[in-house]
Amino acid sequence: MPELLEFEEPVGVLLKEIEALSMLPKTPERERSIASLRRRADEIRAELYATLTPWQRVLVARHPSRPNTLDYVERLFTNFDELHGDRRFADDHAIVAGLAEYKGEPVAVIGHQKGSDTKQKIFRNFGYARPEGYRKALRVLRFAEKFSRPVIVFIDTPAAYPGMESEERGVAEAIAVNLREMMLIDVPIVVIVCGEGGSGGALGIAIGDRVLMQEFAVYSVIPPEGCAAILWRDANRKVEAAEALKITAPDMLALGLVDGIIPEPVGGAHNDVDRASALVDQALSHAIAELAAMTAQERLDSRYAKFRRMGEEGIAFTDTDGAASSARPAEEPDPAGARPGDRAKVRGGAVE
Repeated sequence: MPELLEFEEPVGVLLKEIEALSMLPKTPERERSIASLRRRADEIRAELYATLTPWQRVLVARHPSRPNTLDYVERLFTNFDELHGDRRFADDHAIVAGLAEYKGEPVAVIGHQKGSDTKQKIFRNFGYARPEGYRKALRVLRFAEKFSRPVIVFIDTPAAYPGMESEERGVAEAIAVNLREMMLIDVPIVVIVCGEGGSGGALGIAIGDRVLMQEFAVYSVIPPEGCAAILWRDANRKVEAAEALKITAPDMLALGLVDGIIPEPVGGAHNDVDRASALVDQALSHAIAELAAMTAQERLDSRYAKFRRMGEEGIAFTDTDGAASSARPAEEPDPAGARPGDRAKVRGGAVE
């Protein structure tokens, strides 16, 4: 049974009752009681997961049993052949990349891997990718382009690794190069945020024609704890920060930052990995079929236009100060004492 999260305590009480009854001799009446308790536990879990707060979704996205890239590779792909190394420095175990077949068609698969136990987590660096990981991913992307293989990417990382050696080897440059190159890679790219989509560490392999997000995944520029520490000098205000950051799947869809939400089983993907994989399979099949119907130029133009739209006023934010300015009569002096014509105008990221 997967580890229970703090908000799942009501379910835990019922599960303990079920465990206690299961240890007693079996009788028809006892079996009926166990079945009834299991149904009640499922009902409570469904109620809890239907009303999760942003911080609770962060906890679900970070669940230690949440499936990673290799879990989906095992269930959705065949003949997976992992490729290692960036041909420059070393192999980064936090990013898995290789060739496989999906429903009989050749594809490339790239994704973060956090590990399932302590030994694996240390080996995988807890999913924190180093520069060589992003360069390995780019090598596989170019391979896929050369041989016309669609690319499927799984995102689940807290961030890029921030250590000194990572900076010395140019992690910012590696991510920046990937952003540029993935915009131009001439094969279909489907990105699935399946856990934590943490900052540039996620974005470094997350440029695609379709960006999908699992129901209880999160996607943010900074973890809630880091945001709270910077804004309020108090990491304990992480719950408030999670709300303000707008990091949940519905938030991302409303802002136009992802193209669709993949449903998860009741209790999250970690509660039923096989069912979660089947739901990912459905969404992935649909996305690949859509992209296969487009010409290469249509696909590239659509990919570029999608990312150019991100951050547009009226979609990602509303300039209330600018609206108030335009509503004010031209002869009315500015409250700060400046003339109306002195106010800086921001358009497309440039100050006029």
